[in-house]
Amino acid sequence: MKTKTITHIQSARDTGDLLQVKQPLQPSSHKNNDAIEIMLDPETTYQTILGFGGAFTEAAAYSLSLISEEKRNEIIYRYFHPEDGLGYCFGRTHINSCDFSLENYTYVHLGDEELKSFSIEREKNLVIPLIKDATRIAGQELNIVASPWSPPHWMKSNYDMNHGGKLLPEYHSVWANYYMKYIEAMETEGIPIWGLTIQNEPEAKQVWDSCLYTAEEERDFIKHHLGPAIRKSGREGLKVIIWDHNRDVVFDRASGVLSDPEAAQYVWGTGLHWYVSEEFENLTKVHDAFPDKHLIFTEGCIEGGVQLGAWHTGERYARNIIGDFNNYLEAWIDWNIVLNEEGGPNHVGNYCDAPVIVDTKTGDVHYNSSYYYIGHFSKYVKPGAVRISCSEPTERIQTTAFRNTTGEIVVVMMNENDKSTIVNLMLQDQVLAVEMPAHSISTVLL
Repeated sequence: MKTKTITHIQSARDTGDLLQVKQPLQPSSHKNNDAIEIMLDPETTYQTILGFGGAFTEAAAYSLSLISEEKRNEIIYRYFHPEDGLGYCFGRTHINSCDFSLENYTYVHLGDEELKSFSIEREKNLVIPLIKDATRIAGQELNIVASPWSPPHWMKSNYDMNHGGKLLPEYHSVWANYYMKYIEAMETEGIPIWGLTIQNEPEAKQVWDSCLYTAEEERDFIKHHLGPAIRKSGREGLKVIIWDHNRDVVFDRASGVLSDPEAAQYVWGTGLHWYVSEEFENLTKVHDAFPDKHLIFTEGCIEGGVQLGAWHTGERYARNIIGDFNNYLEAWIDWNIVLNEEGGPNHVGNYCDAPVIVDTKTGDVHYNSSYYYIGHFSKYVKPGAVRISCSEPTERIQTTAFRNTTGEIVVVMMNENDKSTIVNLMLQDQVLAVEMPAHSISTVLL
């Protein structure tokens, strides 16, 4: 272990610490026999980490437009500044409306199969200015992932943007060209699109914007329509992401597309959401079966409205981030970066929580525990870091570890329990004793 300052950052429910830099840790050659041992092996490495981010929904942008410019700028800064903020370098946008839009909307006139009326003028009001401001604060181009929730209603079997339905076969090529129109329009606004998912939650018939695909339908749409449209547009570098839904059936859904070489040639990787299950091991199954493809978390949030002051919400974030990264995930994108005091706006009342809540009536800004828990990873695990081997998480302590391109080792540990515990963090012949209060998370920089 190098003779340098060993930084310890901690957040804890009962101490008031929030991303608090604690006293530097001192290495020792003696172990506390009552402590939990976590062994680090920096020579055994796994996937490369691409970064963290959140979603630029119309709801987030609208909520930010209703508070003072000073507080709006502060929130963007605290998310996207590479040193002082969370260091976000990813974002997600919705093609057409999503539930966290003010209403259903599309970019074309009814029945315009040639897409001559295509326009993202609506996004220029709120979403695009937010992305541009975030990009300026980040000091670099953001990796934007775009996802459709529903085609225009007239392209669908149920003639409705909401309540599921399917893309009608006669509109497959039109819809594929629609994606390309969106990407071209965003590029014209100075916002390159890094990645594209086929469909948000293709197995969910929702009361909001939704569209259903089987694995076979997703495979064939990519193989016969979207893939060729991407190739024709000269955008072979676009990261095409399948599934964009929950972990429970991710292996079957990924296999349904990636087992077909014609479809797989266009696919960069598989997108995950955290709803329904925490079967993190399913990510490893996908990785082991298709090691040349990638895994990215594209959405997760706390359902059921705002939960100001709740601590378990942050713990859910960390538990999922640790579980996913320990199973080959490469990038992690939160859902709405900001919501209002209700957990909206949401055009069907599907209110949720977010790491930052703004009270649009009082102008107050609330940073939830989830904001700080995400920061324990995103502020310190830099793009280009590799995950390294460490002891398996236990019921008492959950952990994951990385090595940044600078050589710095980053260890994140969480104690979700009601009792404090001591961790012996072990690297070679050195021992670091880390005190973990009840319901706390620590990041250690070696």
